[in-house]
Amino acid sequence: MKRFALIGNPAAGSLSPRLFEAAYGGRYAYDLLEGPCFQDLWQRFLDGYAGVNVTAPFKQEAFRTVDRLSETARLCGAVNLAVKTEEGIAGYNTDVDGVVLAVRETGLPVSDALVVGCGGAGRAAAVAALQLGCRVTLANRTPERASELAGMLGCGWVPFGTLATLSPDLVVYTVPGPVQGFPDFPEAVILEANYRAPVLAGRGRAYISGLRWLLYQAVAGYAIFTRENPDTDAMFRIFC
Repeated sequence: MKRFALIGNPAAGSLSPRLFEAAYGGRYAYDLLEGPCFQDLWQRFLDGYAGVNVTAPFKQEAFRTVDRLSETARLCGAVNLAVKTEEGIAGYNTDVDGVVLAVRETGLPVSDALVVGCGGAGRAAAVAALQLGCRVTLANRTPERASELAGMLGCGWVPFGTLATLSPDLVVYTVPGPVQGFPDFPEAVILEANYRAPVLAGRGRAYISGLRWLLYQAVAGYAIFTRENPDTDAMFRIFC
C-alpha cells in the first residue's frame, strides 16, 4: 500500500488525515509527521512515503530541496506537496489551485483582484489571481514587501491607507487579523484564508470561507499523489 503524510511543526490537529481517508475510503495510509527539524522529517519521507504534504514552517525548505518544480511552485517560492517520480522528487504548490477552484465555484466573473497580505498564502493567492486572468494589486502591512513581490510577479501594489480608492471584484484576505478601516467592497467576491477566526465573514457579493480553499488545495494535491480523482463529495461532507 502506498503511504502518504503531512510534515510540519506543528502537524497535530491537522484535518488532512480525515480528508485523505474520505477522499479514498481508507485505501491509502496517511500519517502526521511532526518535529522541529526539516531534514529529519524529509528523510522519513524518503524512507517510507510516496508523497508528502508540507505545511509551516517548511514550505520554503521543501522548495529548496526538491529535484524539480512545477511552474506554480516556482512562482510561489514554496512547495506544499512533494511526490516521488522517476525523475526525482517533484514539488508543487496546490494552494494556487485551491484559490482558483474556490473562486470558480462561485460562477461569478472576476477581473480585478486585491490580495491583502504578502506572506506565503498571499503570494499563492496572487499567483492564482493572475491565473484567473485578473489584474492584481497587492497590499501589505510592510509596504516594502508588497513592492518587492509586485516586482517579482509583474503586478501592482498600494499602501493600506489607499484601499478605499480601489474597486476590486475579487478580494483575497490572507492577513491573520483585522485591518483597521478595511473597506466593505460590497460588489467583490471575498475569499478569506483564516477559517478559524474570520474577520470578513458575510461581507461582499459572495463570501468564500478559507475551508473551501483548504478543501480544493487538497482535492488538487491528492490527485497528484495517487493519479486518481478523490471523492470530493465525501471530503466536503466532513465540514457539513
